[in-house]
Amino acid sequence: MSKLNIDKQEGEFLTRTIGQWEADGVLDADTAEKLRGTIEVKGFDWMRLAKYSFWIALVCGAIAFGSMIINDSIIKWIRSLYDTPDIVISIGSGLLAAVMYYYGRRMQQKNPERVFSNEALRFTGILFTAVCIAYLGKTFDNGSGHFSILFLLSVFVYGFLAYKFNSRLIWLFALISLGSWFGTETGYQTQWSNYFLGMNYPLRFVAFGVLLLAACYLLKDKKWIGYFWELTYVVGLLYLFLSLWMLTVFGNLGELEVWWQVKQISLFYWGIISAAVAGGFLFYGLKSNDVIAREFGITFLLIFLYTKYFEYFWRHTNTAVFFTILALSFWVIGRKAEKIWNLKK
Repeated sequence: MSKLNIDKQEGEFLTRTIGQWEADGVLDADTAEKLRGTIEVKGFDWMRLAKYSFWIALVCGAIAFGSMIINDSIIKWIRSLYDTPDIVISIGSGLLAAVMYYYGRRMQQKNPERVFSNEALRFTGILFTAVCIAYLGKTFDNGSGHFSILFLLSVFVYGFLAYKFNSRLIWLFALISLGSWFGTETGYQTQWSNYFLGMNYPLRFVAFGVLLLAACYLLKDKKWIGYFWELTYVVGLLYLFLSLWMLTVFGNLGELEVWWQVKQISLFYWGIISAAVAGGFLFYGLKSNDVIAREFGITFLLIFLYTKYFEYFWRHTNTAVFFTILALSFWVIGRKAEKIWNLKK
């Protein structure tokens, strides 16, 4: 019989339950002992430690690099490279990226269990790829300011690399590049005005999120996107809901100066629209057993509601009353969530 690898608290709960059933005569001694033997308490979560350690290592490396370039001798050396042709920097970065991808692939084949160290190599390759494309753009820049083409090029480059190396991390950067291309291209087409077809940036990205989600559903049964489909779905929902959240705060206004002069209550309808969308995804998730849609729906429904609560009542409510209402609302949510969790158990 296979063992249950569970947390210490869950193990204690199951052990007490089995003991109670044994005492009540529901289970005989042999069966109770067999059930106890299937319980295995988890040790320290080394995988989580490894994951966070590699991310911290990358952040610390970036900080170390930033600290290093502050050094006078390093600054002088960088200045000596100022006249290095952009194409040379682009080719050099491309070669370094290729080296990182090569060793990342080789390490994956040799040591597939080293998930996070392999991804760290790929992440470094992604950064060098970005530098390569940026300096390639500088090389052929004709002064038009149409740099959104570089983001579009990044989409194809990262998409190809993600498919080649079967990497969700690289695919994530392809999706980020796609969103960056959409934002910069719409800006370029309007000469960087505040509106594109009457939409400010948050409203544009609501449309972008809808288009990405529509593409997800159209391509759901295609084999080539199967490995990346769930990530694409999640990113599409993030684009949609984060943009809706920004609309609840700023509305379809293009300038901060105008926003400061507008009363927040006049933008209430954006909150209603956003809450309706979140409620729709929650309902769809419950009906179709779509866990991702359900979780996004409930999470952002709460975010939208509490955002409006802070906007409308923070300045006009006594501090003690404000936080008392906030505490009671979270207590009610916690009780409901606890009840659902217990039902699932």
